[in-house]
Amino acid sequence: MIAYAITDPKYLDFTTPFKYIDSLNIADLVLYRDKKTHNYSQNARKFLELSCDKSYKTVLHQDYILAAELNVYGVHLTSTQFHAIRRAKELGLYTIISTHSFDEIQTAQGEGADAVTFSPIFKTPNKGTPKGTERLKEAVAHFDIDIIALGGIVSNEHKEAIERSGAYGFASIRYFVNDI
Repeated sequence: MIAYAITDPKYLDFTTPFKYIDSLNIADLVLYRDKKTHNYSQNARKFLELSCDKSYKTVLHQDYILAAELNVYGVHLTSTQFHAIRRAKELGLYTIISTHSFDEIQTAQGEGADAVTFSPIFKTPNKGTPKGTERLKEAVAHFDIDIIALGGIVSNEHKEAIERSGAYGFASIRYFVNDI
């Protein structure tokens, strides 16, 4: 099961980023995400420079053109970007898209995405009613696409429950910052 870390500007301060970036070493895949900055391109470049010697693969948030330009592993599209899946794939990017329903998972699979995040699985601030691990198991059994559980995964107990579901992996912000 893969571990997928999602960065948060609350923890990633580019003046002293090393402790946070080092905490991501347990991840297989890291999403550089910052929804509030006006300097996303510049900061993505900084993040890549700071993490270039790490073992994880990096994906960028939303901007598949920048992801291709910077030659990163992939892109994580939002649930409003289903139209961009094929374009991202044409650019050679590993493509993940956020989903919140079985219909969205079906669309992502049909468009050729490599993986989806399915969320929220556990209680997460401002993210609606949790789907739970039983619904996650149903999704894993029903679809032929890699499903990454997302939402409220903050402990090893949560991680183990995701693993028992058969999901391809888990994604989290807070799981990776527990020790910093």
